[in-house]
Amino acid sequence: MEKPKSTSHSGITVYYDGLCQLCSREIAHYRKLEGAENIAFVDITSSGFDANTEGLDPHKIHKSLHVRDSEGQIFTGVEAFIVIWTQLRSLKKIVPFVSFAPVKKTLEAGYFLFAKIRPLLPRKKCSDSPYCKT
Repeated sequence: MEKPKSTSHSGITVYYDGLCQLCSREIAHYRKLEGAENIAFVDITSSGFDANTEGLDPHKIHKSLHVRDSEGQIFTGVEAFIVIWTQLRSLKKIVPFVSFAPVKKTLEAGYFLFAKIRPLLPRKKCSDSPYCKT
């Protein structure tokens, strides 16, 4: 488990891949929802991001969605989505359903497969990220 880092706000921090088109669209959707003002969204592919400074594993952070809660605890994958959804008024109501063990296991299997193929999906064009292909 990554070492906890204190947060400068009362909400959560979402670490996402800003070069992933699907990921970016989802984050853009979340940003429009009530409750998003309590979420700090951090693009892990931006030139200013340093996983080590955040107390995160630089290799693991690129394999799955990470969320740091207000207590400094790190959640990944489906657990990370659940933490996000608890903050967003319109999605809060699905949390009990997706937390139900059989549903959660199914979502975890789906997310595992998505995480494996995500690097193969089309990326956004970029010029200032260290993850841009030259």
